[in-house]
Amino acid sequence: MNVSHLLPTLPARPAPVSPPPKAAPAPSSAPKQRDAFFDNAKYLAIALVAMGHAWEPLRGGSRAAAALYMTVYTFHMPAFILISGYFSRNFDLRQDRLKRLITGVAVPYVLFEVAYTFFKRWADDDPSYPVSLLDPWYLTWFLIALFVWRLTTPLWRIARWPVALALTVAALAACSPNIGDDLDLQRVLQFLPFFVLGLHMRPEHFRMMRRREVRWLSVPVVAAAVVFAYWAVPRMNPAWFYRRDSAQELGAPWWVGTVMTFALFGCSMVLTVCFLAWVPRRRMWFTVLGAGTLYGYLLHGFLAKGSRFWDWYDHPWLHRPPGEIAVTAVAVAVVTALCAPPVQRAFRFAMEPRMEWAFRRRDG
Repeated sequence: MNVSHLLPTLPARPAPVSPPPKAAPAPSSAPKQRDAFFDNAKYLAIALVAMGHAWEPLRGGSRAAAALYMTVYTFHMPAFILISGYFSRNFDLRQDRLKRLITGVAVPYVLFEVAYTFFKRWADDDPSYPVSLLDPWYLTWFLIALFVWRLTTPLWRIARWPVALALTVAALAACSPNIGDDLDLQRVLQFLPFFVLGLHMRPEHFRMMRRREVRWLSVPVVAAAVVFAYWAVPRMNPAWFYRRDSAQELGAPWWVGTVMTFALFGCSMVLTVCFLAWVPRRRMWFTVLGAGTLYGYLLHGFLAKGSRFWDWYDHPWLHRPPGEIAVTAVAVAVVTALCAPPVQRAFRFAMEPRMEWAFRRRDG
């Protein structure tokens, strides 16, 4: 007998509903987040550069100022160059990166070299001073050095012992008086090891520098460095720290250049670690200025040189402790203002020019 009509009718089973396809994530238009630590380090390093330039005319009458000057000159540019190398790690000969190298380094070099030359002609009453793009004047050496260092970055990335090789190159330069002044190659080669070391550093290396024990150990190390510098002031030529001359040009035997290369590299790195150990990791009021340090570096040179041309240091009170403190404060205030975003916007045409007209469009 058919009993199917006696069974309850079950509701039809609904067909499985497939989840709607996920929408593709929209491309992020937010700018890449800057690391506050490195922006803080760049600003503090450039502030030390300005302080060093302000202390230079005070060294003759103050041994303490000379000792501080020597201590700061041991590490302020090495620290800045190390960070420059760290941020050049991914540089290659790709078309867009070569464009940025030209517009962000080569073009500012040409513009500021010419501007500095005409400034010297006017401010120093030297109308015959020649314009020469092969002989960097004052601060523009760093731009030509950065250009050369970045172009050679792919070579340093594949070398087996890059830092040792760079130190060897620097030592050979320090005992080679025939290199000459073209493109300031002495500085390019003698500062090279710091850039190469930065190329091969990783984030964990900087985290190690910021450990608490490193921070507290740095205090007696820096104090000892200042004491040693105070002792060395009448005994040592500070031109060694500029790295623009060979040993023979500084009146020393050739082998002293090799010894000083390794000794100064060690001292510079110890004090650089001490400096970076105390750089704040969080955002500070001056963090935003870290993006404009090259502006402050190049622009403050006009005032630094102008202060000599116009005899601002001839006032006796500037050579007493209150005057020296005032000079230091003014130097920091000036370079801080020159790193500010409004100054960056005003001078971006020279420091970061848009030059699409100068390059062919990429095929495809």
